[in-house]
Amino acid sequence: MYKDYNMNQIILPLDLEVKLQENDIAFHIHNLVESIPEEAFTSFLRNEGCPAYHPRMMLKIILCGYTQSVFSGRKIEALLKDSVRMMWLAQGYEPSYRTINRFRVHPAVEELLRQCFVQFRCQLVNEKMIDQEAIFIDGTKIEANANKFTFVWRKSSERYHQGLIEKSNQLYDTLLEEEIIPTIERENIDELSVSELNEIVQKVDEVVTEYDEKIEASEDVQERKILRNERKYPKQARKQLLDFINRKQKYLRDFEIFGTRNSYSKTDHDATFMRMKDDYMMNGQLKAGYNVQIATEGQYTLVYDIFPNPTDTRTLIPFLDKIEKDYFDLPEHIVADAGYGSEQNYSDIISNRSREALITYNMYLKEQKRKYKKDEFKTANWPYNEEKDEYTCPNQQQLIYKYDSVRTDRYGFQRNFKVYECEDCSDCPLRSLCTKAKPGNNRKMIVNEKWEEQKEYVRAKLSEEETNLIYRRRKIDVEPVFGFLKANLAFTRFSVRGKSKVNQEMGFALMAVNLRKYTANIPS
Repeated sequence: MYKDYNMNQIILPLDLEVKLQENDIAFHIHNLVESIPEEAFTSFLRNEGCPAYHPRMMLKIILCGYTQSVFSGRKIEALLKDSVRMMWLAQGYEPSYRTINRFRVHPAVEELLRQCFVQFRCQLVNEKMIDQEAIFIDGTKIEANANKFTFVWRKSSERYHQGLIEKSNQLYDTLLEEEIIPTIERENIDELSVSELNEIVQKVDEVVTEYDEKIEASEDVQERKILRNERKYPKQARKQLLDFINRKQKYLRDFEIFGTRNSYSKTDHDATFMRMKDDYMMNGQLKAGYNVQIATEGQYTLVYDIFPNPTDTRTLIPFLDKIEKDYFDLPEHIVADAGYGSEQNYSDIISNRSREALITYNMYLKEQKRKYKKDEFKTANWPYNEEKDEYTCPNQQQLIYKYDSVRTDRYGFQRNFKVYECEDCSDCPLRSLCTKAKPGNNRKMIVNEKWEEQKEYVRAKLSEEETNLIYRRRKIDVEPVFGFLKANLAFTRFSVRGKSKVNQEMGFALMAVNLRKYTANIPS
């Protein structure tokens, strides 16, 4: 005897919800999207044309696709025909892959994703799954959807542009010497602008046209030959000038794309070439990518942002600004690794935001070692006389205060230093071990008092039991999220181009990680 099997009979129930397990991830996706206020969807309303699919439904099916490690529009479309949870979320609708792709890069989706993260955090707070005591910040680099060998480097562009300036100036001077064109008015005596080069081309064109008319009017073969020979150089100059104009426009366009960066990709102008940890080429080749910054608590991503610069130091302040502006008030403790430790970041968190910065600096771990503390040639171990404001070197010579120094980096941040100098290092037996200064020069020591105070602040905070326990949670809180993203979700490369589109795809991927984590933590 077999169980009844009849392909010609309608099978009940028709409601697909009953086919899903009690704790299926589709229910959590549905509840999250339904919690988004209706006002967030007003930008999708249209009063003309064919009625559109509801943005709630579109948001649900894309999130569901990402939770199943499906990032392709075509594959999400296929899931709508095969997956029970996708059929239930879409309620029988089957939008095409074009509709899916257009929706997930729509500018208004950025606000929907922001609402998703805000509502998800509120849900975690209400269910007491996070305590809002601290946020843990870290970054990772993810490869852009760009070809590997399409790099454009700022230094190369600057070098070629400078060569172009010199060649164009030389050509202009030659045209003046040969009395082919008259002098033109120049805004910058060192460089010809595009408009000035166009003006020179017009004047050379007039000369060439004049030669053409003379050649056409002359019937003397010898005279025509002489005129053609005289016309040869102006024609060559015009060709060179047109090439200079095209190249100059290209370099100016490159500098505009660079902004503050040192490189960009020809296939994705917003991507910067960075060194990736997962180097499948095994040759240290730089690859186009984005720096993804996240803030987590309880291994859930609460906020994220995309940055084009490869180092984390310059991302912290704008990232914290975004959190305060668009998401939530910062908790008491801001926790991050040594990649974020800088004088500017400490000043911003401690002074401007009145929060505790549990962020180490580059030398923190090294300074804790016994070998470092016992090294008498490390200036950090030199005795300091506060009354006389002087340091004592290993040879018992005094380094006295000389003058103040102010340094401004390329981002405009100022650092104040005090310069100390030894009275006489000429006959010091320890000179070779103490300094690399040239013979005749004394040992100098540069001290940034504010930076030293901040380092002492960090050491004091991390020596306290309560704050040290919070800092030690960093590795088990924020770093596993990247592991879930890259290993479990298999999200290792963007499928869209442009920072705004990449930002939205990253939002889908990180929320998918959150939903999978949340579903696993909720008892069935």
